[in-house]
Amino acid sequence: MYFEKVRELIAQEFSIDPSKIEMETKLAEDLGADSLDAVELIMAIEDEFGVQVSDEMAQQIRKVGDIVEFLEKNK
Repeated sequence: MYFEKVRELIAQEFSIDPSKIEMETKLAEDLGADSLDAVELIMAIEDEFGVQVSDEMAQQIRKVGDIVEFLEKNK
């Protein structure tokens, strides 16, 4: 399942405890991600999973579950 790896990436990017990250965790509201954080996270996901995230798709990613869902459909 992609969730575990995504959770690890997010925990590293935001320097937080992975146990605080759930599928419903919102990147901006819960983790305080700004636009630069979001871009860096998308780049890390692209590198880790070998996928391309379009700008349109990146703008639709609001919570951890959105990332997992994207990977399940595009990997």
